[in-house]
Amino acid sequence: MRLIFALPCLIVILNWLLPLTLPLWLKVPAAILLLVASQYHFWSRLSSGSVFAPEFPRPLVIAFNWAFGAILFLALFQIALDLGALATALARWRLVYIPDAAREAAGGLAGLLAAIGVANALRVPPIRDVTVTIAGLPHAFEGYRLLQLSDLHVSKLFPTAWSQAVVTRANAAAADLIVVTGDFIDGSVAMRRTDIAPLQGLHAPDGVFAVPGNHEYFFDYADWMRHLSDLGLRMLANTHAVVTRETTHLVVAGVTDLSAPGHGHAGPNLDAALEGSPPGAPIVLLDHQPRHARSTAERGIALQLSGHTHGGMIPGLDRLVARGNNGFVSGRYTLGTMTLYVSNGTGLWPGFALRLGKPSEITRFSLRSG
Repeated sequence: MRLIFALPCLIVILNWLLPLTLPLWLKVPAAILLLVASQYHFWSRLSSGSVFAPEFPRPLVIAFNWAFGAILFLALFQIALDLGALATALARWRLVYIPDAAREAAGGLAGLLAAIGVANALRVPPIRDVTVTIAGLPHAFEGYRLLQLSDLHVSKLFPTAWSQAVVTRANAAAADLIVVTGDFIDGSVAMRRTDIAPLQGLHAPDGVFAVPGNHEYFFDYADWMRHLSDLGLRMLANTHAVVTRETTHLVVAGVTDLSAPGHGHAGPNLDAALEGSPPGAPIVLLDHQPRHARSTAERGIALQLSGHTHGGMIPGLDRLVARGNNGFVSGRYTLGTMTLYVSNGTGLWPGFALRLGKPSEITRFSLRSG
């Protein structure tokens, strides 16, 4: 992994920095800084024992993300410049030199895009309203409001003040029910106890339900399930809850994450999650990863809420993320009679915190009969 992340840095140093007409005493420290920034994930592992939990002061985590993003963008821009120069040289049949002004412009643009991307990632997202039509929705649930948080990734990058702001905005949305579709944290309970404490303030008339994401398994899964339950969240690990209005019901089911068996825990089991649920009641399924949504749709689920993909984060990368998730990456999908909604995420993994054109969200669903 260290070599993979070093490759864009080497492109920047060899193809961008060295050809610039700068004195050597500037190029050497600049090259060292670039190499240090490119190994952000190595330093993260040294800081906490896990690449997923950089335990640095927040300004340093922000700076690392900006520098890491700028290196990636600049490597892409420099490759484009090199290909352009090569094409021009072949067309004119003579050497073509890239002027310093072009390299400087590429560097400035890369730095600007990285800064915008990090700023977009750090914001407390607005409420995004989505209307979902469900066939056979009981009249008592017409207009029912369900709020989804996903991929909070509470960490040094998304600390107490950020999580409190998310809770305040979520509660102000006046939803009937709040759900969290996994990836609460990056770090152990000891690391994140204070930062995640505001989630105890989440409230809705019908409760707060949640499922684990893959990042919960990277740390002490059992410890986190106990702690999240202690905060007042009802964890739906291959089980369900029933919301009742008058004499009718809405089932909210949840499954564990696809990564669970690899960590010695029970994998997702939809049969177990639905066992004993009221027959004929519409089912909302919470599943962190959207990968198996097509098979889920065949089970008569009305609405599946997922996250995990972060919306793909930036154009181009979203296509790769979609391929790793059976084509599901962001927003609404219609699969037979089931609606799948894949949240872009409320937060973001602090190891790659950039967003361009893929905004974070707190999603409020209004259920309608159809």
